[in-house]
Amino acid sequence: MTEFKTDFEDFIKKRDWKSLKQSLNDNDPIEVARIIEDVSDSKKIILFGLLDQEQSRLVFKLLEQGIQEQIIDKLAHNIRHISRFLNNIKPDDRTAFFEGLPGKVTQQLIEHLSPEERKITTQLLGYPEESIGRMMTPEYVALKAEYTVEKAFQHIRTKGRNSETLNVLYVIDREGNLIDDITIRKLILANPEQKLEELIDRRFVALNVLDDQETAIQTFKDYDRVALPVINNEGVLLGIVTFDDIMDVVEKESTEDFHKFGAFQEAITNPLKEKTFFLYRNRIVWLVVLVFMNVFSGAAIMSFEKVIESVVSLVFFLPLLIDSGGNAGSQSATLMIRSLAVGDVKVSDWYKLIGKEIVVSFLLGVTMAIGIASIASFRAPEVIVVVSITMVLTVMTGSVIGLLLPFVFTKLKLDPATASAPLITSISDICGVLIYFSIASMYFGI
Repeated sequence: MTEFKTDFEDFIKKRDWKSLKQSLNDNDPIEVARIIEDVSDSKKIILFGLLDQEQSRLVFKLLEQGIQEQIIDKLAHNIRHISRFLNNIKPDDRTAFFEGLPGKVTQQLIEHLSPEERKITTQLLGYPEESIGRMMTPEYVALKAEYTVEKAFQHIRTKGRNSETLNVLYVIDREGNLIDDITIRKLILANPEQKLEELIDRRFVALNVLDDQETAIQTFKDYDRVALPVINNEGVLLGIVTFDDIMDVVEKESTEDFHKFGAFQEAITNPLKEKTFFLYRNRIVWLVVLVFMNVFSGAAIMSFEKVIESVVSLVFFLPLLIDSGGNAGSQSATLMIRSLAVGDVKVSDWYKLIGKEIVVSFLLGVTMAIGIASIASFRAPEVIVVVSITMVLTVMTGSVIGLLLPFVFTKLKLDPATASAPLITSISDICGVLIYFSIASMYFGI
């Protein structure tokens, strides 16, 4: 890629547009997309404009939404160009792009589509957000059960040029209902005179057009397919979803969950390319909320002022103890959020896990208590009992909070990733302060 980047920079300096165009169209779309994302805005438009029809379609799909919008905005000045370009994009890729735009802009762009493409796009956008219908493509090859293998290949040659994949083909009845899928390998090895109905067993896996994207991810995982058919409630074949589309969703979901767990409002694709105010706005809300939450920690400490005055050495261990509870809670929450996301556990399993978590957190707490007791034996032997008991209880409390919050959020129909690490830490801090000074108060009789 470094050599390719050097070459294209030389072509630009020399204004050798012919060689630059050939280089861009001969290279892998992934490398070209990376180059376009790295150059200045003015060069982005120049480079993309040099791509041929097929290469521009492949590269556009790989670019970030913001860059896609820049390109479309530039193309909008040439109605013929933007019309040709929008009609050339795969329906599922075009729908994914339109989803990220304001409704008014989307409507304006749809007007540039041909009647056929406009109908397809409107249909796809008409399905609920994050449903399979939004992801599917109507570009597939469907074969009728009464076709012979030879006739099937004739149909594939005629209709298969724009198909998203030819690895798997779909067999339908006369009403368009899906009755099976068949691999291209099976067709190649079959007798040309055989009918497709003789080659199928009518056992297939399909997604419903209204299923959510999480269902698609789990189905691909369970059945290890490169593509899955999409049907409506009557069984009519409407489209297909391919593995690369699912991988895009998995990456997007993982990014969103990761940022939510870090208490971000929205996912941040690349902090180098985001505006300063966007980064500020994205982080400030949760931080302000957590500031007010942590006021309770301060209030709790103030209520134990006499205990602190009597045994000043308690203050030394305070950060260590409450941080341990928050860390244990974050660990537990991470495990639960991941398990809920991939379907390893369900909301109804919480009571099965709570007992196990209590035992595990108790063992963790005891182990950590031994460590803090050894420190206290040198620093402040008089508080060994207090810090040891507190360590066990704070780790157990933080772990249970971290386990339960994702289940609570899921039950409330909220994303469990919203039970973010800072939120769990803040709740654990408040509980840790109360536990620590309550035990100290009782132990020292203050």
